[in-house]
Amino acid sequence: MTERLFRNTPYLREARATVTAHTPEGGLVLDKCLFYATGGGQPGDSGKITWDDHVMPIATAIKGEGGQIVLLPAEPAPLPAVGTEVLQVLDWERRHRHMRVHTALHLLSVVIPLPVTGGSIGADKGRLDFDMPKALANKGTLSARLNEIITQDLPVTEGWITDAELAANPSLVKTMSVQPPKGTGRVRLIGIGVGDAQIDLQPCGGTHVARTAEIGPVRLGKVQNKGAQNRRVYLHLES
Repeated sequence: MTERLFRNTPYLREARATVTAHTPEGGLVLDKCLFYATGGGQPGDSGKITWDDHVMPIATAIKGEGGQIVLLPAEPAPLPAVGTEVLQVLDWERRHRHMRVHTALHLLSVVIPLPVTGGSIGADKGRLDFDMPKALANKGTLSARLNEIITQDLPVTEGWITDAELAANPSLVKTMSVQPPKGTGRVRLIGIGVGDAQIDLQPCGGTHVARTAEIGPVRLGKVQNKGAQNRRVYLHLES
């Protein structure tokens, strides 16, 4: 299994690692991976790896077999040999914007407390789909509430529970279409606020900012009708 540096140290921008495998499709597997692998509506990270006098742009990262993470080069090129030490360099600006949007979407699920049927994260905006029988009539009020929570500068925390504990607390899962990954014995939880001031706690494997103020100002965009009871709400970063 690839060690997930993006999970343990999400603010790390560079890291050394050793090549452990190549894939038939031309991908690269490292023992420790800085690049977030596509999943949960969040795109895989991009950047580059370097070794000796070589530079290889990385377009994205995806999940492979057996817990591996596979780096996909931006274009076909000779790969560093297995056993080679490489330096991973993240496209930090893009990753950090994903972290801001992702955390903001957690807050969107707080101000719109309805079941989530889907979602997507980008560098400038994201969206959540809600099981929403009635049209959203108070977008301005919700935007103001979102920005109020953001400016409270609440801490964003990580914790873990067992698969059994999650099964005993199904209300923690807000997403109807995507279930949290199980099978390893434990599930990662992301909380916003602590103690009596905690406003959100849900399973999530993505990357997030450390405090809500880091998100910056946001606004709600289009609300699209995607079915009899399904509505898509867009959220935009303002800077």
